[in-house]
Amino acid sequence: MKTLVIAPHPDDETLGCGGTLLRRRNEGAELGWLIVTGISTLDEWSEQRVAQRENEILQIQQKYNFSKTFKLNKPSTRLEQIPTSELIQEIGKVFQDFRPEEVFLPHPADAHSDHRITFDAVSACTKWFRYHSVKRVLAYETLSETEFGLGTTNFFQPNFFVDITDFLEAKLDAMSVYSSELGEFPFPRSIAAIRALAALRGTSAGYMAAEAFQLLRERQ
Repeated sequence: MKTLVIAPHPDDETLGCGGTLLRRRNEGAELGWLIVTGISTLDEWSEQRVAQRENEILQIQQKYNFSKTFKLNKPSTRLEQIPTSELIQEIGKVFQDFRPEEVFLPHPADAHSDHRITFDAVSACTKWFRYHSVKRVLAYETLSETEFGLGTTNFFQPNFFVDITDFLEAKLDAMSVYSSELGEFPFPRSIAAIRALAALRGTSAGYMAAEAFQLLRERQ
């Protein structure tokens, strides 16, 4: 199994499917990570913050043992300025390189525009006749984004649950790398909130802790 997670921003991969990635690795899967956006001093980010972000990425690579990490370095919070065709082309090159069988991507109803734009671009790269390797496509939920989408029809509807009971603590350890993104409960990106969501999703599937996804396509 080759599993690719697409993260509009570093931390989305851990919030959305960190436990599942750790389980896949334990099962022998090869993991890939595509980070769509990046930060730079050219965009008025401080040198300290840019260095911190690079260090976070390095630590996360080690936590999950990603065999490949791809960075598109598009401007964070400004993906709408990038032509969709450009995003599709660059994401397509990643698919050609990594040849994923399983793809995790953000949900299209997320509140953050970067997530919605990423979803649209990745969707174009899941066509079987262009990228034959893709067998399964799953949308993950991202605390602080998915639950704040105000759509009344295209909302997150979980129908695929992964038992992460044995991997929850390691997921929380990975999330602690992003200390600048964490806050105190009831802030959504908090350790307590992540635990609570894992327990809630677990109750839907009979597990102590789970991650939930929306299965968008599967072919066998």
